[in-house]
Amino acid sequence: MPKPVHSAEAPKAIGAYSQAMIHGDLLYLSGQIPIDPKTGELVQGDFAVQMQQVLDNLQAVCGAAGTDLRRAVKLQVYLSDLSNFATVNALMEKFFTPPYPARAALQVAALPRNAAVEIDGIVALAEADHATG
Repeated sequence: MPKPVHSAEAPKAIGAYSQAMIHGDLLYLSGQIPIDPKTGELVQGDFAVQMQQVLDNLQAVCGAAGTDLRRAVKLQVYLSDLSNFATVNALMEKFFTPPYPARAALQVAALPRNAAVEIDGIVALAEADHATG
């Protein structure tokens, strides 16, 4: 049975969903937008500031599940403007170390609260002894 995960250090869900769900050895992260969990408002600043807040929010949820965002196996990045793709890559390279998670990035017409970025993903909970063929 899937188990919900909640972190008070990440924004509360703004709809009928959980911040994340654990199923088996994986954590399924709901999308996070650049909301400051202390104020409940979008962070002010350029795209890099917003992207960093999203990563911080995701990391907080991962921490509540006993894992780390750096163990992500798949991320989906939703952008309101694909011209921010280079900044996404630069911040991902700073945050993650190889091997990088699998990833998709796409431009969408709009995001909740007019955010510039939203990221969801799948994160490993425990080390698995798998060959990397």
